[in-house]
This record gives sequence, C-alpha cells and structure tokens, in this order.
Amino acid sequence: MLIDTYGRVATDLRVSLTDRCNLRCTYCMPEEGLQWLAKPDLLTDDEIVRLIDIAVTSLGIEEVRFTGGEPLLRPGLVGIVERVAALEPRPQMSLTTNGIGLRRTADALKAAGLDRVNVSLDTLRPDVFKTLTRRDRHRDVLDGLYAAREAGLTPVKVNSVLMPGLNDDEAPDLLAWAVEHDYELRFIEQMPLDAQHGWKRDGMITAGDILASLRTRFELTPEGEEKRGSAPAERWLVDGGPHRVGVIASVTRPFCAACDRTRLTADGQVRTCLFATEETDLRAALRSGAGDEEIARIWKLAMWGKKAGAGLDDPSFVQPDRPMSAIGG
Repeated sequence: MLIDTYGRVATDLRVSLTDRCNLRCTYCMPEEGLQWLAKPDLLTDDEIVRLIDIAVTSLGIEEVRFTGGEPLLRPGLVGIVERVAALEPRPQMSLTTNGIGLRRTADALKAAGLDRVNVSLDTLRPDVFKTLTRRDRHRDVLDGLYAAREAGLTPVKVNSVLMPGLNDDEAPDLLAWAVEHDYELRFIEQMPLDAQHGWKRDGMITAGDILASLRTRFELTPEGEEKRGSAPAERWLVDGGPHRVGVIASVTRPFCAACDRTRLTADGQVRTCLFATEETDLRAALRSGAGDEEIARIWKLAMWGKKAGAGLDDPSFVQPDRPMSAIGG
C-alpha cells in the first residue's frame, strides 16, 4: 500500500495523459500557451497502463482519474480506458475534461469502461466564457455535458471557478442550471497554479463568499463530515435534496489531513501533492528495465516522504514551478 509517515493511505490515482490543452484559461496558462513536453518525454500508452496496473494490483489503488492538460487530446485515450477496465481488481475510472471533445467521444468512453466525468465550466455566459478561456467554445462544452449525461457517464460533475469581476455573480445561476439539468455542481477556490504566477490571495472568491451568494436563493443543508470522508468537496443538500452542491476550499479550508491521492504526471513523475515541489521519476525506471516490484518500491518510498500539507494562505507556502496543465488536476 501507499502510506505516508502521517498514516494517510493513497487509494486514488490521478493520471495526467498530456500537458496540452485546447483552451487558454486565464487562471491556468498564458494566452500563447506553454512550452509543451516533447513526445519522447511523454509516457507511451503501454507505459501508462503498466504503471496503473502496478498501482492497482500491488499498491492498493482503487480509483483512477484521467486528467491533463486536456485528456481528450490523447489519441490513445479510449484504448487506455479499455485496458485499465480489464485489470483485476477493476478500479473505478473517471475523467476530468474541459468538455469540448465529449460530444464525439462520450459513447466510446462509456463503452470502453469509463464510469463518469468531471467537466470544467465557469460561466453560463458565452461572452464571459470567451474572456476566461480565450476561445469561443461555450456551445461545445454544453453539448459535451449533454452527451456525457446521455451516455451514462454519471453523476456528471461540473467544476466551476469564480473570478473577481468576471463571473463572481454567477453562483446562484450556475446552481439553478445544474439542478435543472441533473449535474452535480462543485465550486473550486482559485488556486495558485497559473504558469505566469499571477495568483493573489487578496480578492480571491472564497468558499464563504460562494456559500453566502448561494444562500440568497437556496437553502443549503450540510451533509456532514461522516459522508465527506476523504473527498475534497464539502457538500450541501440543495433545498432539502436530492440535489447537492459542493465547495472545494483548497485555500481557506485545506483538507490535507484526509488526502488519499497520488499523482502521475504526463512525463512519468510521481507527485505526492498537487503543490509538491519535488517529484520522483518512474519513467527512468521503466525505460531502464526495472521490474514491477522495483517500480512499486520506488513509488512507496516517494509516498512515504509526503509532507503534512498546509493552507495555501500560510506564509510558508511555496508555489510549484509546474503549471496545472503539466501536473494534472
């Protein structure tokens, strides 16, 4: 198993399939994009499946989340999902996406064995979407969400980040829309993962701000910690249920003590935390001929050194030198 010195056990693996993305969200990367990883540096499909196999069969991983960049840009995605679905024991599989390519891939992903999706959508206004993402693809995301729901990739979760002066007034409208369409909405506090290091704690839309805004229109009843477990989102029943809304307060209400995640970057590095400043290279071990037991040993050692974690508004916090597109959300 993947255990650290604080007794936390990792059962959830986040796998970044690519650092590339077809949006340029202002809170993630500059308009001109980034210097992408060279193809030889990326893990191959076979290498990804082998590492997931080791994680599931030898290290106790129960859930696999495919991320990016934008994972739908990975040509071999459907095949990877199909091969992971054939593992014993079979892990639960989900995918975090911007939704642009879901309309054409949702059915194939479901048939391959994917269980559900998380789709990023920060606004219901096409003009604001274009400002936030620097792309005119709002309709494509809405169509992708619909396709995912119709394909049975449920519950379809929608992740939203509120930005001051752009969409900070949309929380109630987003929740009403999510309830209408049977999506589970989760608000995420903006985190310092932008390549240009422009994040500032002052002015950030906090969990408290979001909840206050939602309560102007809805009655929210907390589910409680016993139902939350290790999930990053605190959840509330909306008007008595059955619909729920979540808030991931990584900055103001950190949940490091319950973290059960390990992360694999697109170039084969283990990250013990989204905000870790150190990585452990599994790609080199793979390509030098290491056996599965040796790779598992390296992975265990990396996780054993996982730090306790702290709030991102702590003065000791150091922003990582890799943007989210290279790490995987």
